[in-house]
Amino acid sequence: MPSQSLADKVLAGVGKLAISQGAGAGQPFRVLPWQRRFVKGMLRPGVREAALSVGRGNGKTCLTAAIAVAALVGPLRRPRSETVIVASSFGQARLAFDHVKAFMAPALARERTRFRVQDGTHVASIEDRETGCRVRALGSDPRRAHGLAPVLVLADEPAQWPPSTSEAMRAALATSLGKVRGGRLVALGTMPSDPLHWFAKMFEGGAGYAQRHAALATDKPFQARTWAKANPSLSHMPDLREAIAGEAKQAARDPVMQASFRALRLNLGESDVAQAMLVEPGLWESLEGDALPFGTGRIVYGIDLGGAAALSALVAFDAASGRLDGLAMAGDDPPLLERGIGDGVGRLYAEMAAEGRLMTLPGRVVPPAALLSEGLRRFGRPARIVSDRWREAELRDGLQAAGFPPAALVTRGMGWKDGAADVRAFQRACLTGAVVPVRSLLMRAAMAEARTLADPAANFKLAKGTEGGRRRRARDDVAAAAVLAVAEGARMREAPAPAFRYGGLV
Repeated sequence: MPSQSLADKVLAGVGKLAISQGAGAGQPFRVLPWQRRFVKGMLRPGVREAALSVGRGNGKTCLTAAIAVAALVGPLRRPRSETVIVASSFGQARLAFDHVKAFMAPALARERTRFRVQDGTHVASIEDRETGCRVRALGSDPRRAHGLAPVLVLADEPAQWPPSTSEAMRAALATSLGKVRGGRLVALGTMPSDPLHWFAKMFEGGAGYAQRHAALATDKPFQARTWAKANPSLSHMPDLREAIAGEAKQAARDPVMQASFRALRLNLGESDVAQAMLVEPGLWESLEGDALPFGTGRIVYGIDLGGAAALSALVAFDAASGRLDGLAMAGDDPPLLERGIGDGVGRLYAEMAAEGRLMTLPGRVVPPAALLSEGLRRFGRPARIVSDRWREAELRDGLQAAGFPPAALVTRGMGWKDGAADVRAFQRACLTGAVVPVRSLLMRAAMAEARTLADPAANFKLAKGTEGGRRRRARDDVAAAAVLAVAEGARMREAPAPAFRYGGLV
C-alpha cells in the first residue's frame, strides 16, 4: 500500500475535527471537494505561496483554522514552529483563532498541562509545551511583525486589510518567512477590487498555487447557477443557499445591496460599495466650451488640498456665467512621470503639465499660499472660497497672507450631510446647463475618475480618496474642488450676498 502524501495526512486529520457551531455542530469536519483540491494544491512540493478566493460564507474560516490545527498538532507541525493567522485587525484574526480553540477543545480539556493558552484583549495564542509549536492571531500591523519567524502564515481576507499598511505587512511577512526553511504563506479571501493589490496578483502568476471560485461579470447575477460558480459549498450548505437567495432578492431592488452582493457573494473583484459616475462623459463633453475671461464679483474658488501623495487643486466657478476652470499643483518629489507610473496613469500628469494646468513646486507638499497666488493670477479675486476641512489651519494662514478676510472662507464636510447636498447641486447644475467647463485634459480626466457612493436612502456623495483608499490610483482632487465651487455658486445664486471687499477693491 503506497504511503500517504502530506496532503492526504492533513486531510485525514482535518476529517477527525469536530464542527463546533452551526447546523453541523458536533459532526466531523466534512472536507468538501473544493477544499480537498486546495489543500492538495497548497502542499505541492515547491509551493511557498498559495492563494484561495471564494465567496463569503463557504467555510473558508473553518478551513483556515483546520490548517492551523494541522500545523499545531498535526502533520504540518515542526519542532518549535510558529503559525500566525493575520487579518485586517486583531479582532478579525481572533475569529479564526476561536475556531482553532474550538477544534482543540477536547485536547485542551484532556491534557491541561500540555497546552498553554493565552486569550486576552491583545493576545491570542495556543502553545504545545511538548513540541514548542504555537498558533497565534495578529492584526495586519507591520510594526508587530518584526521578529516573526513563522513556518506558516495564514492571511485572512487580505482585500480588507487597511490600504495604508497592507503592502508593508505583506513585505514583513515575506521577510519573516525567509528566516525558516520551507516557510509557506497561504492567503484566503474574497477578491480585491484593485487589480494591483498583492492578493489579486497572486492569481496572475504571483503564487505557486492559486484557486479562484468566482462568477463572470457577464453572468446573470440572480440565477442559482451563477451563485454556484463563486460558492462551491452551495450544494452542501442549505443555510448558505437560503442566505444567498434572500440577499439576491434584496439586491435586485437595491443598488447598494447589489454592489455588496456582486463583490462578496459572486466574488467578482468589484467594490462592495455602490458607485456611480459623478457625471457621464458624454454630458460633460457636451457642456465644454472655449476659455473665456471670468467676470467679477461672483467667482467662487473650490479648493482641495492634498498631501504628499495627492494633487492639490483649485477650481474657479463664475456663478454668473457658469464658466468653470481649474489648476492643480504637486510637489516635484517624486517627479511627474514617476508619480504617474505609481498612480497607474502613465504619462497623464506630464501631459497635464504640458497643457499648463498642472504645476510642480519644490518639495513634496504644496503650500496653500502658492495655490491661491496662482489662482488669483489666472482667475481673479473670488467672492468666496470653499474647501473641506483637511489642512484648514494651513489654508487660513495662506488666505491671511494673501489678504483675504476670514469670512471669505466656507468649509464643508465630505460626509453624507454636506457631501450629498453638494453632489446634488453639482449634478443639477450640469444637467441644466448652468456649468460651462473649459476644455482641458485636467478637468476631463478628473471627471472620468470621479465616482459617487450611495447610502440606503439613495443619497450620493463623492467617493473621495476613494473608498478609504482602495481606489488609490484615482486622482479626482480636481473633481472634488469643482463640486465644492459649483455647489457654493448655486447657493450664492439662490441667496445672493454682498461680495467681500479687499482693501476697497471688490
